[in-house]
Amino acid sequence: MTTQIKIILIFLAIVLGSIFFLKSKKMLNGYRLASMLSVILTFGSLLWIVIYIVGKGVPYLTPSLFEWEYTTENVSMMPSIITTLIVVFLGILIATPIGVFTAIYLVEYAKPGSKVVEVIRLAAETLQGIPSIVYGLFGMLFFVTRLELSFSILSGVFTISIMILPLIIRSTEEALKSVNDSLRHASLALGAGKLRTIFTVVLPIAMPGIVAGIVLATGRIVGETACLIYTLGTATQMPTGLTSSSRTLALHMYMLSSEGLHVGEAYATAMVLLAVVLLINYVSTKIGNKLSEGAN
Repeated sequence: MTTQIKIILIFLAIVLGSIFFLKSKKMLNGYRLASMLSVILTFGSLLWIVIYIVGKGVPYLTPSLFEWEYTTENVSMMPSIITTLIVVFLGILIATPIGVFTAIYLVEYAKPGSKVVEVIRLAAETLQGIPSIVYGLFGMLFFVTRLELSFSILSGVFTISIMILPLIIRSTEEALKSVNDSLRHASLALGAGKLRTIFTVVLPIAMPGIVAGIVLATGRIVGETACLIYTLGTATQMPTGLTSSSRTLALHMYMLSSEGLHVGEAYATAMVLLAVVLLINYVSTKIGNKLSEGAN
């Protein structure tokens, strides 16, 4: 019996034991049972994926995978880690101000029922529903070919910024709408201008929702492959500048698994990818909390 099967059996035993215990104490009805099973299914699926990846990747997680240079012997992921951080930082740096200020205009300045607002929202919703490979083809035709940026970090960052822009706009818009209008009226009544009210009253309260959108956008960047394979490229060397081609961790994992020669190293890369996502989300959340506390 494999380790994975043992883990599944232990998990199922815990679940069934909990259900029978709650049912015997008359603490479980049909609605609670359905809710409990949904939570267990969701959490269990996530736990199983993590356990499976960790179990497959730990044996191949060696120091050679973190060497500075990529070779055919060690297939180092360090260039991919550096590239991932650069793409995430620049992508968020470009998309966040545009998305936040667009949402501020839609919520705070645009008139209700305005045709401009309808057009902007329709464009954002349309962009959000476009498959990532279409963004990749657009980026290849426009940034790589038309603007002659070639396969580079710049091409990848510009394309990924357009892709995550609707997500940031939508999350920021919802966060701003959740702020009570009485706070705006109170600030204006005390003599504060419209712009000052937005930056000192509205944005600090909406900051957790805005940060949540940025975190979701970050996760999409980190896990993206189809968009970047046509713009960033798949070069293995350490990036020397914004015009050089490289690959992110997700691309690195995809290339290793598709080649079929380093599947174990691909699982090890997936482990590091999970760790990077958790680290970025943790740092983003801390920054958002600090900004909210400082404003209060």
